Amino acid sequence: MEHKPNFLFILADDLGWMDLSCTGSTFYETPNIDNLALEGMRFTNAYAACPVCSPTRASIMTGKYPASIGLTNFVGGNARGYLVDAPYADHISVNEKTFADELKDNGYRTWHVGKWHLAGRYDRTEEFKTSHYPDKHGFDVNIAGCEAGMPHHGYFAPWMIKNLSEGEKGEYLPDRLTDEAIRLVRNNDGRPFFLNLWYYLVHIPIEAKKEDIEYFIKKKRDLSLDKVVEFETGDFFPCEHKMNERIIRRLVQSDPVYAAMLKSLDKNIGRVMEALKETGQYDDTVVFFTSDNGGLSTAEGSPTCNKPLNEGKGWMYEGGVREPLIIKWKDKIKPGSICHEIVTSPDFYPTILEMAHVNTSKNVDGLSLLDLVSNDKKLAREAVFWHYPHYANQGGTPGSSVRMGNYKLIQFYEYDRCELYNLEDDPGESIDLFDIRKDIAGRMMILLEEWKKSVEGMVPERNPSFVPWSKCHSELI
Repeated sequence: MEHKPNFLFILADDLGWMDLSCTGSTFYETPNIDNLALEGMRFTNAYAACPVCSPTRASIMTGKYPASIGLTNFVGGNARGYLVDAPYADHISVNEKTFADELKDNGYRTWHVGKWHLAGRYDRTEEFKTSHYPDKHGFDVNIAGCEAGMPHHGYFAPWMIKNLSEGEKGEYLPDRLTDEAIRLVRNNDGRPFFLNLWYYLVHIPIEAKKEDIEYFIKKKRDLSLDKVVEFETGDFFPCEHKMNERIIRRLVQSDPVYAAMLKSLDKNIGRVMEALKETGQYDDTVVFFTSDNGGLSTAEGSPTCNKPLNEGKGWMYEGGVREPLIIKWKDKIKPGSICHEIVTSPDFYPTILEMAHVNTSKNVDGLSLLDLVSNDKKLAREAVFWHYPHYANQGGTPGSSVRMGNYKLIQFYEYDRCELYNLEDDPGESIDLFDIRKDIAGRMMILLEEWKKSVEGMVPERNPSFVPWSKCHSELI
């Protein structure tokens, strides 16, 4: 009988590509996550399937691009500008088999702890929302998984989060979620398990423990970051509901509260690792660590900076979709290895099932990474794709994109324009090559159009009531 390892899938929320010490941050401190990288493989070209959360989460669970299942925006999102957002599904269909379903059918204990945000909009009936919670998608246990996309009442109890018993006043939510995960690990009955640990950190509201904030306030002073220009004011937002606000870009990682949140995330991940070691399950557990979209850098307080990448959460540029990714598997993955291959969220589904020796007849968009991580074999695909036909709360506009080798083409639906970048030479996407490399741009446009047609990607329509920016803000020019 083939051995079945345990799986721990840790998903951070809004964590940027540069938000770890091991990926280049000199202000944030993440020793436990860095240690995972030392024990496993770190990816430099790993991507979320969407620049906002819910579509990426659905992609991870189903192994499909968000456009393939019609879930292309964060659940609850709706905006208008020059265009009207395309319609989208607000949940994963119960007919869509997740990898939790597959693992459960093959003898795994399946546990979900933390954020879900795939259960329908808030105006849906309670019956509808509960019918799309994690326990309806293959999980034996669901702790804190519901329709909530963030802790609306804050990170300190009372949280009032469904499927999570209330904590004592002032209890920090990440600590509690970790306690619940550790309890499951310690009480495991010996069967292989899949623990889906999806933290709400580091999503807004930006809140952390006082002592950790004070530590980073001092560090900020010690590094003289309190003397640098931290923000840059940009254009007005392109969406109607924020048209009187300006985009505020953070220029440097220097927010003590955000740094303190990352410290808590890292500390709690370390606690889970210790529990696995104490119970003798660490060496037999495959650990995945990644994020659902880029760091929040242009709105809502702009708590982090993704430089050298361009922009952040909500944008089609690299800062919105390129993510940290670490995979650790003792004796299967070379410790301290670095992979530059292009990988994306749909790849996790077939990877985990192949690692678990689970055969599936389901067609997915992702490719298994098993031979890549264990045998250093290249992936046999030409390109990866994104489709986000929506306005983001962070300033991004509707678009689609494709990465083929070192090149990335972005199609923006506003005013029908495209941009092309060579990411090897220009990771910050500062030099548009669309008019210079027509040969490459033409090939990539064909690929993108063929893919959109294959997934029946919805395209936003013109907004007949749109008022041009110049008329709205003429008095400010």
